[in-house]
Amino acid sequence: MPIYEYTCETCGRSTEAIRTMADADAPIACEHCGGGQTHRAHSVFMARSGADPQGHPLPMAPCGRCGDPGGSCGM
Repeated sequence: MPIYEYTCETCGRSTEAIRTMADADAPIACEHCGGGQTHRAHSVFMARSGADPQGHPLPMAPCGRCGDPGGSCGM
């Protein structure tokens, strides 16, 4: 199942949840304030783009938010 990110309209913080695609747009309770006014946010993901000719993994791509080459920045 995919991981979706939700933004709380009450406190403005993000919450992640593993949900079915059918439930993706249904609001969930905010894990920070307990508010029920959440909406699914656009989020970024990270993927490796493969391997070099010798079979070594290529470096990870930046996460898209802060540019951290090591992975998700938690923003």
